[in-house]
Amino acid sequence: MIKKIVIGVFLLLAAVPFYAFKIEPNLAIVHRLQLGESSLPKELKVLQLSDIQVSDSYATNRLDKVIRKVNHEKPDIIVFTGDLFDNYAKYQHEQEIIEKLKAMKATIGKFAVWGNHDYGGGAATVYERVMNAANFEVLKNAGETITLTNGKKVFIGGLDDSLLGNPSVTETLTYREKYDYSILLTHEPDVADKFVGTNTQLVLAGHSHGGQVRLPFYQVKNILAEKYVRGLYELSDQTKLYVNTGLGTTSIHARFCVPPEISVFQLRF
Repeated sequence: MIKKIVIGVFLLLAAVPFYAFKIEPNLAIVHRLQLGESSLPKELKVLQLSDIQVSDSYATNRLDKVIRKVNHEKPDIIVFTGDLFDNYAKYQHEQEIIEKLKAMKATIGKFAVWGNHDYGGGAATVYERVMNAANFEVLKNAGETITLTNGKKVFIGGLDDSLLGNPSVTETLTYREKYDYSILLTHEPDVADKFVGTNTQLVLAGHSHGGQVRLPFYQVKNILAEKYVRGLYELSDQTKLYVNTGLGTTSIHARFCVPPEISVFQLRF
């Protein structure tokens, strides 16, 4: 009996690293959320991607699965909340990345913000050009108002990266005029509190990787992702914040109990 227990423990200890390094990082889980009063009609489908962090450990061909799942959702808008590259100095593949991101289709538009890794390793010189070539509008303390077919107006604003950029909530909100619904994009989730009291309905963030490795009674936390780590939160003024756990990895290229995520929001307003 003791021998069987020892063998079982050994197999478990061997299986966990294999799963964490080889299985879970290759997943792409779609999380769907409905926000707003259920009695209201569905107005807009927004799909969020974050923290792709292309590298030798997350090569561009791994985006093929993501492309299929994104296009299956038929989103109106795709948003990317930063960290396209992990370390640009070590892994570029710009044209391949452009082709993959360009293959992701949205009926209205695609928007992105800067992440801290998009500034490092020389990425700052190419990030915006790569995203623009893939039909993403990069919002840097800026925003755009979209008029839907029913006449309702949706504002999408984007904050510059809060670690290596020059973020300005005030500047971002100057682009916002008349609107029915306001979506703000920021890479680091803990800065979402700066939007409290600004009549913002939804803040979308990434950066945390959801901790990337989640163990019992312990969760890895990242700077500016210590208060808000993963999933849906309601801020003090009822603003909704969603923290996407990202697709790629950094530092240790493993995931455990935090699978890569595609988040989809069906908005009613």
